[in-house]
Amino acid sequence: MARTAPSRIALVTYDPGADGHKDSDLPVLARAVDETGAVAEVVHWDDPEAEWGAYDLAVIRSTWDYSWRAEEFADWAERCARATRLANPAHIVRWNADKRYLGELADAGVPVVPTRYIAPGDPVELPEDREYVVKPTSGAGARFAARYAAGEREAAVRQIERMHAEKFTAMVQPYLTGIDTTGERALQFYGGRLLHASRKGAVLTPGTPYDADKMPHPDLRVWEPTGAELAVADRALAAVPGGASGLLYARVDLVDGEDGRPCVMELELIEPNLFLWLHPESVRAVAEAIGRAAGV
Repeated sequence: MARTAPSRIALVTYDPGADGHKDSDLPVLARAVDETGAVAEVVHWDDPEAEWGAYDLAVIRSTWDYSWRAEEFADWAERCARATRLANPAHIVRWNADKRYLGELADAGVPVVPTRYIAPGDPVELPEDREYVVKPTSGAGARFAARYAAGEREAAVRQIERMHAEKFTAMVQPYLTGIDTTGERALQFYGGRLLHASRKGAVLTPGTPYDADKMPHPDLRVWEPTGAELAVADRALAAVPGGASGLLYARVDLVDGEDGRPCVMELELIEPNLFLWLHPESVRAVAEAIGRAAGV
């Protein structure tokens, strides 16, 4: 029987309360989805009145408060996925919400930033001869992240103790100085294709406390990815549980390793900022990919 009603699509975001919404792309994308013939609705992920089964597709767009409530959010994703199609899938949400996935990527042969994990109760071992970064395995926007010199062990230990008190596992990574010169590159994929790429400067500056607000995307600009960067991104996406074919969207964040070659800093499969304001030519492609996923 032919479909008569347009597809209903939930663009899932966070509740900003009295503050202004930080996702400036959201209204632009909602209008673009409407122009495909679907009906887009902006819905807060934790809205108790939301009827997820009324939508043909729910797209996690900017749930930028989820890392404060990671387990609650993962449970919501599973409930939503039982009611409708969720993009990305709930099992991907749960896997990607814990940055220990970097270890799985490394085991699969993907070049990643070397990472050591310190769970509550583990001995705290920190580099003694170089700069390093400490951050939680569940976090976003450089929350609870800080950069330390070799002699700043006491401050780093206080940060780790604070994270352990809040049930976080800490990650310790070398500070790759290439970030200061070549920056961090974000390769965006949507609908199984490269959408666009961006480059930003270093987020963590020396002496900035871990609990201070940080600018998550300093000096953001358009970037043309190299063949080596595309190859690493492809390897990372192929190592995702179930493979890249199950993803509607993905962002692969790359930096230069100590050998000068690109490696994965983060694989963002939950709510990546798309930077559509920087790449307005991509708005239509994203809307059409969402429409195809909903059967428009």
